[in-house]
Amino acid sequence: MHTPVRLRHLVAGQWISGEGDGVRSVDPARPRSVVAEGGAASTDHLDAAVAAAGDAVRAWAATPMAERGGVLLAAAAILDDNAGQWGRDLSVEEGKTLAEGVGEVRRAAQILRYYGNEGDRQAGEIYASPRAGEQILVTRKPVGVVGVITPFNFPIAIPAWKIAPALIYGNAVVWKPASTVPLLAMHLASALDAAGLPAGVLNLLIGGSVIGDGIVNHPDVDAVTFTGSTDIGRRIASTAAARGVPAQAEMGGKNAAVVLDDADLDLAVEQVMLGAFRSTGQKCTATSRLILTENIADRFLDALVDRAGALVVGDPVGESTQMGPVVSESAHKTITTGIESARTQGATVLAGGQPYADELRAHGYFIAPTVIELGDQPADLWTDELFGPVLAVRRAADAEEAFALANDSEFGLSAAVFTQDLTRALQAVEHVDVGVLHVKSESAGADPHVPFGGAKKSGLGPKEQGSAAREFFTHTTTVYLRGGAPRS
Repeated sequence: MHTPVRLRHLVAGQWISGEGDGVRSVDPARPRSVVAEGGAASTDHLDAAVAAAGDAVRAWAATPMAERGGVLLAAAAILDDNAGQWGRDLSVEEGKTLAEGVGEVRRAAQILRYYGNEGDRQAGEIYASPRAGEQILVTRKPVGVVGVITPFNFPIAIPAWKIAPALIYGNAVVWKPASTVPLLAMHLASALDAAGLPAGVLNLLIGGSVIGDGIVNHPDVDAVTFTGSTDIGRRIASTAAARGVPAQAEMGGKNAAVVLDDADLDLAVEQVMLGAFRSTGQKCTATSRLILTENIADRFLDALVDRAGALVVGDPVGESTQMGPVVSESAHKTITTGIESARTQGATVLAGGQPYADELRAHGYFIAPTVIELGDQPADLWTDELFGPVLAVRRAADAEEAFALANDSEFGLSAAVFTQDLTRALQAVEHVDVGVLHVKSESAGADPHVPFGGAKKSGLGPKEQGSAAREFFTHTTTVYLRGGAPRS
């Protein structure tokens, strides 16, 4: 059993206790073990946090970008120094394996370093003017106070890729993390605080939907960035639009991997396994649909089912563990219900699909790696995001049908295509409608220096990461700069 960490909130540079209802995070492998607990932030705390951000933002925006970047670089060093312990905390609180937990903390440090060096990059543009003696400059300014609302599944990396660009471009932040992972939120906020971030520039509020709704509706919040479910993302975007402020929402995905006849099957099996089951399938970019052309379908499924059955599922901090539990009881129930619904709709369960019987996995929130083949009949599993280690499979006659099946979704976040044929790969680039396309690698994965986000109903607003983040966290000012007659 763990000694629970006492939750605190960061408001106006002070770490304070909550006054609202109790918040508790538990170890999903051992749900009776409490990881962190404390009172939620109150609406008074929210008002104080927004006011503090408003008071701090002007001086922060006036700070040279290189100096702002120095804070991010110092925070990155703190994350790297604590990656072992904080990665373990992440695994215990969220459920991904220890290697993934440590890797995520280091990825958050990488993101902070990327934006910490933004002061060395292009800051604006100059255009020619049609008038003599004039130049046209396009400069960028921060949007102001940014509300940041983040999910459970990457409890330190996703906040880093929102908060780092918000800060480097001169904004102040009011942040509400998912209440299932408050400990990692405190770690990230403490690193930025210890790195010298001025009071009020970052405010952390831990709590439920009251705090999230309060941020979105607050009249002094100038923009909102969100990652999470499609329903909530659409509601946030609607509320923000009604207030006349920008919103950025990265939402659902039902991501397909397409394996064509000529693919390297060993590589494809390995990458589909990683895409579907790494992080217990709790990635917005996880592979949740698999499309196989007929000639290779049986061989591929035989190999995939063998690999899924051999995957080591257990205590996420165990050295040999390859997949941990899902994050919560509600997630476990949603996923198991989805598997049973697929059965009743005529699908065939090829791997997994049954509860565990041993002591640890029967009482924790464990789901076996599950592969389910669908026929031609409609199936909820083909359209609905379960956010767990469940892979729906369909067969296609040829590449054209396979690409059509990949597009058969309201979502368009990511996809993977496996083929040795350059022409087929280029056809996928042209025809598969997603924000991120992988050729011969898993559907999950994103690097901090390139745009990230979805097409269709997977995303609203500008893309995240890389230089694309400027489009949300700043606005442009077009300056017509004209001098007078030269002095004699």
